[in-house]
Amino acid sequence: MKNVFQFLDLPRRLPREVPVKVRVLGWSEIYGQFNRDEATEQAGRCIECGNPYCEWKCPVHNYIPNWLKLVQEGRLIEAAELAHRTNPLPEICGRVCPQDRLCEGDCTLNDGFGAVTIGAVEKYIVDEAFKQGWRPDLSSVVETGRRVAIVGAGPAGLSCADRLRRRGIEAHVFDRYEEIGGLLSFGIPAFKLEKQVIATRRRVLEEMGVRFHLGTEVDRGLAGELLRDFDAVFLGTGAYTAVDGRLPNQTVAGVHQALPFLVGNIRRVLGTTRPDDVVPDLDGRRVVVLGGGDTAMDCVRSAIRLGAASVTCVYRRDEQDMPGSRREVNNARDEGVNFLFNRQPIAIEVDPAQPDRLSGVRLARTEATAPDAEGRRGCRVLDGAQTSLSADIVLLAFGFRASPAPWFDDFGLSRDSGGLLQVGTGLPYQTSHPKVFAGGDNVRGADLVVTAVHDGREAGEAIARMLTVRRAA
Repeated sequence: MKNVFQFLDLPRRLPREVPVKVRVLGWSEIYGQFNRDEATEQAGRCIECGNPYCEWKCPVHNYIPNWLKLVQEGRLIEAAELAHRTNPLPEICGRVCPQDRLCEGDCTLNDGFGAVTIGAVEKYIVDEAFKQGWRPDLSSVVETGRRVAIVGAGPAGLSCADRLRRRGIEAHVFDRYEEIGGLLSFGIPAFKLEKQVIATRRRVLEEMGVRFHLGTEVDRGLAGELLRDFDAVFLGTGAYTAVDGRLPNQTVAGVHQALPFLVGNIRRVLGTTRPDDVVPDLDGRRVVVLGGGDTAMDCVRSAIRLGAASVTCVYRRDEQDMPGSRREVNNARDEGVNFLFNRQPIAIEVDPAQPDRLSGVRLARTEATAPDAEGRRGCRVLDGAQTSLSADIVLLAFGFRASPAPWFDDFGLSRDSGGLLQVGTGLPYQTSHPKVFAGGDNVRGADLVVTAVHDGREAGEAIARMLTVRRAA
């Protein structure tokens, strides 16, 4: 019989964490894996509360208490099946989701007892099931003869492909990168998400029948062919356009945008560097990262591993208002990153004698303003409170905006003033063109991996419903 007070006898524990002095020397994930007994004990801490706040807070509404119970009962394969019922990429979300702000943050036990380690158990379920040979069972799927083109192999596109295949629809995924995953592969460093995890998911999807067309830029001509030759098109093109901080002198040598830096470094680690990749030498350099989100945390932690003499993160609000994961901020601090809060960058500074040479960043002090309708505080710059911060390298991590393709207009795809695709006027995630659906960051703006997974899942189901009705007619 279950001990409903197990959470009192067993404290919250995370998997083994690689010591800081070791982990900053390489690029492996810093968290280990639960073994069976550890996963069983931690899953058993769940009190199976009548209103599972964790499930409601999860953007894909995972059946968290249910698969925790299956783990406790040793029914791993059933837990893997249940995890995939709501989440096409559970092993990835178990690694990169900010659980402290989502499921674990709303766990009933988080009020003084320590939340159930939901993310680590989710990761254990899928990794271990794959090791044991489990694969999604599509044996009862009836092929419909319908075909859908998916533009973008990021989390939204992969989730859409998964759902289409489960409904007997061909899924062809087109992406400009040489590997699937989008920013999962080329934006998130390996110390958070090892690339072998993406490779395994690719094999699983290919075994399900998903067809990938990689290294393929979808231009105006190819887009027209996809719209003509396929029954529907899903756009999971993300948000890749960097927010422009409009800082004076930001084009001088030594100033880099965050995403090209992360992509170039990931390719360097993989040994696939291209001539146009941004791969600055950070060894012994003073590095300053401007921004406070997860991308900024990826930059500062990468800079530490690249041998920077010092790494400073500058954020215009205070730590409480940082948009990124608290866990990532703590990891960065543990690894030696310095933080400067309530500082607004106002200019890149250069050496007067060498105006093309970076010397630092001019910063102004800020203070918080009243919270907005969503409870988030703004900030205002204080007059006359400016300082200079010396730097050899500056990385700009101010966030990302929508990246609409020029050919969107050719097909009459409606967008808002910020360039985001407008959906949902007909079926869920259907654009103003009846054959075109969209989801993820190109609809929401830069957001979480798990919200892109949600959108791809729901768009795939909507496309399947549309094509099933057409077939019946």
